[in-house]
Amino acid sequence: MRNPLNDTISAIPPSGIRKFFDIVSEMKDAISLGVGEPDFDTPWHIRDEGIYSLEKGRTFYTSNAGLKELKIEICRYLKRRFDVSYDYQHEVMVTVGGSEAIDIALRAMLDPGDEVLIPQPSYVSYTPCTILAGGVPVPIELEEKNQFRLTKEKLLEKITPKSKILIMPFPNNPTGSIMEAEDLMEIAKVVEEKDLFVISDEIYSELTYKGQHCTIAAFPGMKERTVLINGFSKSYAMTGWRLGYACAPENILSQMLKIHQFAIMCAPTTSQYAAVEALRNGDGDVAEMKEAYDQRRRFLVKSLRDMGFDCYVPQGAFYVFPSIKKFGMTSQEFALRLLEEEKVAVVPGDAFGACGEGYLRISYAYSLEDLKRALERIERFVKRLEVKE
Repeated sequence: MRNPLNDTISAIPPSGIRKFFDIVSEMKDAISLGVGEPDFDTPWHIRDEGIYSLEKGRTFYTSNAGLKELKIEICRYLKRRFDVSYDYQHEVMVTVGGSEAIDIALRAMLDPGDEVLIPQPSYVSYTPCTILAGGVPVPIELEEKNQFRLTKEKLLEKITPKSKILIMPFPNNPTGSIMEAEDLMEIAKVVEEKDLFVISDEIYSELTYKGQHCTIAAFPGMKERTVLINGFSKSYAMTGWRLGYACAPENILSQMLKIHQFAIMCAPTTSQYAAVEALRNGDGDVAEMKEAYDQRRRFLVKSLRDMGFDCYVPQGAFYVFPSIKKFGMTSQEFALRLLEEEKVAVVPGDAFGACGEGYLRISYAYSLEDLKRALERIERFVKRLEVKE
């Protein structure tokens, strides 16, 4: 029998995150600090709107690009929060989570051999989605000494005549790093000078603990070069509703919509009605959850430092990214031993790119009680290790 599988798909390794959660799901009394999912329930008034839409029989397809009401609210939200304007009729589409938006943006924009510049450590999907779209991923290694921000110098080092798209993954998963206005201004200048396009993944935009989140799309000359991606999973605790969106120039969005039409049809109708309510009346919920995350962030960083970890202070998302280099183990070894010996699951840093080696991703999207229990176990584990100076 001939090989039934596609060679490109077969060559892509599975997610480096899932391995540990497959183990922990079978382990009694284990504590997971690895999943990037809010521990809050979706706020009741948002759930109620989804329930009401079902009771009213709103169970049909929406338009391919999404409900008109939702697209209008997305535009209002982006203008109100980040001062960037979009035409809901031609520049906005609703997707099945932000992940679909990333995938179809790359597929719509790349020709075979085009290079995609990917700052790393970063979300695990950027590289495989680039490969699936026929592109060539080019990692840009971010450094802790720069607070894991993308600098102009780092970007210029990696640009070639084949470079086409720059991924902007900020606030960042897994490092929690952010880009402030002055940082983005420098990057925007390079993007224009080198005639690049940007895919800006802003799914953690509401979870910024230093100042106000900025979008590169709001800078002069950048809206026409940028696909802005966001969604409802992180800010509104709506992971299971599977709803995101993309905003882009009409010439790009129309091609993304074509892929969406043939592969998906439309995002879930119930989720779209719930998302309208989230955008109209959910600011208070976002603020409340953000305050809780901020408290956990400060507690977790202090606790890890007290144990002897070198731990950069994250300014966004809900992750810390401590270094474990002083312990003389790889990220995989440290995470596996911690899971086996103390039943605490974290994610090895190399799951997010080779330059993540020597770090761990620890999520604080868990209650303070769970964090305290896990930290007690981590402290026991660390005390048993012989620290290598």
